Amino acid sequence: MTRHQEKLTRFCAAFIDELALSGLRHIVVSPGSRSTPLTMLFDNCPNIKVWMNVDERSAGFFALGMAKACMEPVAILCTSGTAAANYYPAIVEAKLAGVPLIVLTADRPHHLRDVGAPQAIDQIKLYGDQVKWFKEMPPQSDEKHTLQFVRKTARRAYSVSAASPKGPVHLNFPFEEPLIPSLDMDNLWTKVHSNASPFYYENEQGSILEHQLFSLLHEIQSIKKGLIVVGPMTNEEAIPHINAFAQQCGFPILADPLSGMRSGDHDKTQIIDMYDAIFREPSIPDLLASDGVIRFGAMPVSKSFLNYLTKVEPKTYLVVDEKGSFRDPTHLSTQMIGMSPISFCQLLTSTLQMTRNEHWLSEWIDINRDIQKRVEDYSEDEHWFEGQVFVEVLNEAHPGTTLFVGNSMPVRDLDTFFISQEKKIHPMANRGANGIDGVISTALGAATIRPSLTLVIGDLSFYHDMNGLLMSKCYNIDITIVVVNNNGGGIFSFLPQAKESDRFEALFGTSTDLELEYAVRMYNGRYSNPTTWEAFRKELQAANRAEGLKVIEIRTNRQENTAIHRKLWDDIKDLIKARLML
Repeated sequence: MTRHQEKLTRFCAAFIDELALSGLRHIVVSPGSRSTPLTMLFDNCPNIKVWMNVDERSAGFFALGMAKACMEPVAILCTSGTAAANYYPAIVEAKLAGVPLIVLTADRPHHLRDVGAPQAIDQIKLYGDQVKWFKEMPPQSDEKHTLQFVRKTARRAYSVSAASPKGPVHLNFPFEEPLIPSLDMDNLWTKVHSNASPFYYENEQGSILEHQLFSLLHEIQSIKKGLIVVGPMTNEEAIPHINAFAQQCGFPILADPLSGMRSGDHDKTQIIDMYDAIFREPSIPDLLASDGVIRFGAMPVSKSFLNYLTKVEPKTYLVVDEKGSFRDPTHLSTQMIGMSPISFCQLLTSTLQMTRNEHWLSEWIDINRDIQKRVEDYSEDEHWFEGQVFVEVLNEAHPGTTLFVGNSMPVRDLDTFFISQEKKIHPMANRGANGIDGVISTALGAATIRPSLTLVIGDLSFYHDMNGLLMSKCYNIDITIVVVNNNGGGIFSFLPQAKESDRFEALFGTSTDLELEYAVRMYNGRYSNPTTWEAFRKELQAANRAEGLKVIEIRTNRQENTAIHRKLWDDIKDLIKARLML
């Protein structure tokens, strides 16, 4: 058996196995060469019945009839080219009639597309808006992360198709020759066990089914060392509900800086705001390994949390997200729950019976408190570096201020230096695609609704959207913009690229040497460039009193900034080691 054959077989078997575990019972297959791997493995799978139909158009409608009768997803499979086009009428009917179909099309590999190869048409989003969801599958691999992705995709396909309103989904599989899988491979259906349970969705009454609730209660109650993670959220009304749920469970709350949970008059006893720094210590996944994580909202900003999650691989990982969202880049989630955080917490808090693990909770609270003190002490030393910008901005902000943060380094510094406080701050950022473009225009738009708004942004991001300042001039929009100017791409100094010293500056540092004052003056803005923190505080206070566009530029040195950050992180690691007696 070749490596290609082994990868092909494991890849396809994982996909089919997960469909079977999700509940798929029937597939209608039309014969063809390119679809051979899936055809042979579906035929070998003991839990799925294969129905052969030589006409793809008829096969589509045959499966449609089965799905209409059983009201659960039925799969169809065909080879590449016009065979896939013959499914179109049945897919249209399935979309309009609300019938769940899982459409699987084999395809030529990428290097045989658009070069005149036989039976090769453009199958990417072939059915357009007639399907609820489309996914182009990756090249075959038996790497662990790929098989996790394959399984998660299979389960998502089944769940999206079955969720109200029911309908068709489409997955396209590019296969490289040779196409024959190995049916006598050891542990064909058990090589990688699924860690996923069914995806749950709110029904028309805004809840989930009784048997689903029972399953969730059982899973949560089995968690001994739980974590609640709250990523970026736009609905701050969920905060008291998440807090009540966390208190019921006795789990620490890892609160992202954009969650809204780090400030305000709510109880913050269980809030862990220093978790990004905690997870930078390599021993933490072993010493503070969680067996259950419940996440609300999007993935947190923190990369160290992502690394922790992938190392720990918790037995239970529930993602509570709005319907239609599958935000889990780790592919480790055991359940995706399509409910609003408020609905979920109200439902579970009223029915959950938990024995709180006070030792587990106190460990997190004590470590977090120690790190908070270390960060506060570090800030009092008033090093001239970018993290101090957020210390000063947060201290000078009025209650109710909206703090808009740019991507790249600013949002990460906010994560480190935004310590929980009573004064309410409304954090905001463009964390959908995490780009550095359009940030000024977005903040100006928000400032028309939120009159007390401060934007902290990097110099390259400021440059990308300088023309957005025109809106402030035209409509006299009140905004304070703090530009952290390290003369280039500061975040690259923290990445492995920084070690490529010969060409680092030309390829990644990209100094621009721009004089931002002239751009600010062009738009009738008030410009300042303080060189001490005392002067910066006075400029922030003056900006709070003034109207219109105010831009405060803080110039930093990339190398010094990197060194000061790393010194703080090293000090925190030493503190953690001392506390845990490593």
